[in-house]
Amino acid sequence: MSEKENDNLIGSLLQSWYAQHKRNLPWRATKDPYVVWVSEIILQQTRVDQGHDYFLRFIERFPDIKSLALAPEDDVLKIWQGLGYYSRARNLHTAAKQIMEKFNGVFPASHSDILLLKGVGEYTAAAVASIVYDLPCPVVDGNVFRVLSRLFAIGVPIDSASGRKLFTETAKSILDKQNPGTHNQAIMELGALICTPRLPKCPECPLQAVCLAFEEKNVTGFPVKKGKTIQKERYFSYFHIEQNGYTYIRKRNNSDIWKNLYEFPLIETEAPSDLLKLQANSGFSSLFQSAGEVYIEHKLRLRHVLSHRIIHADFYRVELNGQQNTDLEKEFIKIKSASISEYPVSRLIHKYLETI
Repeated sequence: MSEKENDNLIGSLLQSWYAQHKRNLPWRATKDPYVVWVSEIILQQTRVDQGHDYFLRFIERFPDIKSLALAPEDDVLKIWQGLGYYSRARNLHTAAKQIMEKFNGVFPASHSDILLLKGVGEYTAAAVASIVYDLPCPVVDGNVFRVLSRLFAIGVPIDSASGRKLFTETAKSILDKQNPGTHNQAIMELGALICTPRLPKCPECPLQAVCLAFEEKNVTGFPVKKGKTIQKERYFSYFHIEQNGYTYIRKRNNSDIWKNLYEFPLIETEAPSDLLKLQANSGFSSLFQSAGEVYIEHKLRLRHVLSHRIIHADFYRVELNGQQNTDLEKEFIKIKSASISEYPVSRLIHKYLETI
């Protein structure tokens, strides 16, 4: 069998399998580019079972580009709350404004124009371009890396520049240019359901007969990676201050994690701490030096794992007696305690709020 015939066979087997086994997902019922785009952004770094309900809520709240572009950022982040990787939500919001301003509110129809949108990389642009507009653009995501590395026993690391280039060329070589959208969805679906990272279901795979890793009895040896991500450990102490039915929060507005989400007053330390050590911290003094009578109770300790960080968080409930604290009001937003649920917060803060 020639190389071209083999590539055609792979495409045929993939699409035949996909027609019988694809999941019934709401974004597959339309070719609306806005809907497909939103689904692709949500599914970055997110499992389908987790992203499904977020997708439905997002589309219900922001049914089109205009409604998303005109929404306040806090509303967008609130709908996204708990999904993580909040830059995706901020980028969606910015890109919707781009579409309104640069493309007259119409989602761009070329791969190059889609790439101009904030937060859109090669994978997302290729996915939307192929699924919606039938453009012959190969997709290469985690699922595709895995399928191709096993199918062709590719030993080049997927997290290297040469690896990314090789896998893109390989994906392009087997792409069914007549049905690129269906082909791309089929290979991603195969990676999600059959060619899984652990315990792949090789007996159910339509490509088993042409899979080199299966022939070599080394399926779990692929894909190859250069190294693991190093996770930095960080230590947070949050102070949930209560005073006469009010509490204090602040928006994170730096380039760190959880940008533009709200949180309680925070002291970050380089090592694990306790209340006694915190009281010697200058941040503690600035919070409570003019607060009068203060009652502090440790309420909860949580370990929160992100892709590049492990957060060790202690939550302290603080009761202040006496008059309003003007020093706190200079640094934080004073809100009614009952209204905290109206503000977008990180999943870590949300976990704490679920306990009170």
